[in-house]
Amino acid sequence: METTREAAHKKLHDHTVSELNQLLEKSYDAEKGYKNAIENVESARLKRFFQERAAERSHFTTELHNELHQLNEEPKTKGSVTGAIHRTWMDIKTSWTQENEENILEECIRGEKASVEEYKEALKGETLLAEVVPIIKGQLSRIETTLNTVKRLEDLK
Repeated sequence: METTREAAHKKLHDHTVSELNQLLEKSYDAEKGYKNAIENVESARLKRFFQERAAERSHFTTELHNELHQLNEEPKTKGSVTGAIHRTWMDIKTSWTQENEENILEECIRGEKASVEEYKEALKGETLLAEVVPIIKGQLSRIETTLNTVKRLEDLK
């Protein structure tokens, strides 16, 4: 028979696993989105920036993947359908306009804002196992920095 404490820990564990898998899926989507953006810009500076962001998101996926393994859980292995649709929309939008770089930056801003909200939602309350909170907070901080950088880049266009 499960004690109240064991039941509470299991619930916390299960919620943490669910949140980590959602963030993992989001990181896969962002990494693919940045790789897609590399193909659609001319600027060497933007290509380099997007390569760095794709590498950073790859690092995020590794961190999240490792946390799920430490929790003895199976991580998701791919992004979401929503992310695939967003990348397709970005391709269509850039193919119909001359302002590819500005449109791509706008889509990056939209994607990063969504990531910030998802990470903040995951951190609400005390619904995650304590050991994963620093990782989530660190990733959130880096996403917020990226969001601010992309906004500045868009302003320069």
